Amino acid sequence: MQMYNPPHPGEIIKELCLDPLGLTVTRAAEALGVSRKTLSAIVNGRAGISPEMAIRLSMAFDTSAESWLNQQMQYDLWQARQSQQDFKVERLLAA
Repeated sequence: MQMYNPPHPGEIIKELCLDPLGLTVTRAAEALGVSRKTLSAIVNGRAGISPEMAIRLSMAFDTSAESWLNQQMQYDLWQARQSQQDFKVERLLAA
């Protein structure tokens, strides 16, 4: 199901994972085994969730890696659809 303007997964991390637990980006990054810069980029919407990060998040927050990747895919697809009028594509159909 297509979501209307889905949030970046970093927003979800901040609002549903970090804030309720009182975690700073620095502390969460340490727990995830990544740099503060890496997690900050995700939380601030400047980087996406990779499969490796999805696994780390799933282990840390008892969620599924698939849910994180799905959120990223929904966000990316929404963003791409907003610029689809700029695409120059020829429709290819069997005759």
